[in-house]
This record gives sequence, structure tokens and C-alpha cells, in this order.
Amino acid sequence: MNDTTSVLPGAGLLDGKVAFITGAGRGIGAAAARLFAREGARVLLAARTEDQLKRVSEEVRAGGGIADHAVCDLGDADSVRGAVDRAVELYGRLDVAFNNGATGQPPGPMDQLSEADFDRVCAVNLKGPWLAMNAEVAAIRATAGRGAIVNTSSVGSLLANPALPAYGATKRAVNSLTASAAVTYGPEGIRVNAVAPGTTLTEMLREWDDKSPGTIDHLNAQTPLGRAADPDEIAQAAAWLLSDRSSYVTGTVLRVDGGMWA
Repeated sequence: MNDTTSVLPGAGLLDGKVAFITGAGRGIGAAAARLFAREGARVLLAARTEDQLKRVSEEVRAGGGIADHAVCDLGDADSVRGAVDRAVELYGRLDVAFNNGATGQPPGPMDQLSEADFDRVCAVNLKGPWLAMNAEVAAIRATAGRGAIVNTSSVGSLLANPALPAYGATKRAVNSLTASAAVTYGPEGIRVNAVAPGTTLTEMLREWDDKSPGTIDHLNAQTPLGRAADPDEIAQAAAWLLSDRSSYVTGTVLRVDGGMWA
């Protein structure tokens, strides 16, 4: 039996794997930390806010999972490498990574966005995944040898995004980085994919709805399933892409959007 069929019936999707997760203090990242641990992974949570990381790590451990955390600034190369190295130091290897960390922008036309906000969005949403993938590939090469990476994109990257133009642009760039990495590292047995969530009930979305009341209702009206996703539903898609059950999937951007862009 080869390694592409090594997940046995009844085993967790990520059984025996070490998983690194950015943006793990809240939203989709926190949901992923809980799910990946339930699916058998040892998880290292990374984000900027330590009290959030501690709370999620404690929840995972209280549920019987194995988790620790590292404070990480996604725009800083040393910080990102240090967090990835921490996973290897704690667990001896790195198998999979979920680059979910991101920041939003004040909603509105592109000419009303400040240069400082534009630079911040680019540093976190584009430079961050680039730095993380570089560190993760190095760690996977040096330890597990083969593995998988998933980046969080957005359905807002797939078409014009006049309400969130810088955010959409950085997420479209993540799609390109994902495809390039898949082609570059596929021959080594490292798969790279992205998930593109639709309307998802995260703190970031609620903040947008607070600033522009009615946003969630408007987005739900454009969604065939008629509702927003729970963060766990996005994490489920990421878990499958990271698992051996998606062993022939690489270079794809998987829409998880309730049919919004069908």
C-alpha cells in the first residue's frame, strides 16, 4: 500500500500529522485548530494576539488534543520562521500547514483607502503567505519530506471587488502564489492548494457588517444556500485538502461559498 492510501477507515483525516496554522486565534483559524486536533493532528497555533492563542490552545487540550502556540507577526520573516521552527522543535516534524492569517481593510472605493492601510493589507495578506510558504517548505523538506499546504483566499478574489479592492487584490495574488508553488514543489511531493470562502461568520465579517449595516444580509441574498458559513465549514474543506484523501489535488482554488459564484 502506498502513502496515498494510508488513511484507514475510521482514522482521522490528519491522523499522525503535525499541522501549523496561522491566524489561529479566532475565526476560521481557531475552528481549524479545533478540527485538525480532532482529526488526529498535533497543532501549532500562530497569530499576533497571545491571549487568543492561549484560549484556543487550552480548548484544544481540554478536548483531548495536542496543541501549543507561538506569537507571530506575519509580515516579519524572522517571526514567521521562528513560529514554524517552534512546531518542528515541539513535535519533531512538519507535515501540513494552513496559512489562514489575514487582515481586512476599511470598506470603500480604492481611492479612499489610505496608503498606510494598503501597505498593511499587502504586508499581512500577500507577504505573509509568501514568507510562511517559504518557511514551511523548508521545514517539510527537512523533516517529513512530503506534505501539503493550504492558503486561505476568498471568493472576493475571483471577480471585481469594489467594496474591498485591496483585500481582493491581495487574495487574487495569493491564488497566483498558490498555483506557482504547486508547480514548483509538486515534484517533491508537496501539494499546495487554496480555499476561497464565501460569506463566513468570522469577526472580520461582523466588523464589516458593523461598519456597513446590512452587508451580511446582502451577501446571503446572493448565495443559493441562503446563509453564511460557519468557520468550521471552511476548516473542513482545508482539512480535506491537507489530508492524504486529496492526494491528487494540487494547484486548485476550492470555492467554499454556498454557490455564490456558481
